[in-house]
Amino acid sequence: MRKTTLSPIIAGTMNWGDWDKKLTTSEMVHLMNICIENKITTFDHADIYGGYTTEAQFGKAFVESKISRDKMQLISKCGIQHTQGRPNTIKHYDYSKEYIIWSVENSLRNLQTDYLDVLLLHRPSPLMQADEIAEAVLKLKSERKIIDFGLSNFTTSQTELIAQKTNVSYNQIQFSANHHQSMLDGSLDYMQVHDIRPMSWNPLGTVFREDIEQTRRLKKLLMQLVEKYSVGSDTILLAWILKHPAKIIPVAGTVNIARIQSLMKAVELELDQLDWFAIWTESMGNKVP
Repeated sequence: MRKTTLSPIIAGTMNWGDWDKKLTTSEMVHLMNICIENKITTFDHADIYGGYTTEAQFGKAFVESKISRDKMQLISKCGIQHTQGRPNTIKHYDYSKEYIIWSVENSLRNLQTDYLDVLLLHRPSPLMQADEIAEAVLKLKSERKIIDFGLSNFTTSQTELIAQKTNVSYNQIQFSANHHQSMLDGSLDYMQVHDIRPMSWNPLGTVFREDIEQTRRLKKLLMQLVEKYSVGSDTILLAWILKHPAKIIPVAGTVNIARIQSLMKAVELELDQLDWFAIWTESMGNKVP
């Protein structure tokens, strides 16, 4: 049974540090407070972000912020062994019991906290052994170093492999208006059947980053919907995700203060069913089957 309650939209920290925005400690403190003031209380990390540096930068800011730990939820991921920031000769995955436990304990030190609300395995490995993963999860839960456990970028069959040995509460997948295959390949159906809560990374997709026929169609429709609903295009795209019955939680990576302040409008916005299907139709470029 799931024990952790996450905010309806999650703040993604991948771009906070060395990989992109290079925020200072004071800027991170300000961003944390803005998120929490706007009811975005869950922060999504991975050990590799910033070449294994962003967690520690966030942890320093967290201490300086003096925000009470029970006011936020922390997610982190492990398993990717990157060549950036570690002496690895090749990028690979490691899901040995020892490595999972070491990774969590290292993330706790970096984040300056006693526990993770959710631990996710970052990407599936062909060499992962479900028994060994389950042993690590059991030990970490028994020591209260993690509260909940889940996966990231796992297919249905890969999820089943792990779920036969230990409870899986979450799976963080790529999902957006222009990347919606998981609605059709059984992934979201499986998660609903097995009480696995999906999270969506890159929830705005490439609508505002690519100029192709698909995104042009979507942007043309979004102009009409912005006028109809009196909210921004990004709010409409998040509301499209939130309407799905799998209760997907978007992970929003923006560090723009104004956009953060408007994110929760998507939770309150109820898209008309025809508008939901219109977005899907324009994404596909044809009528629904």
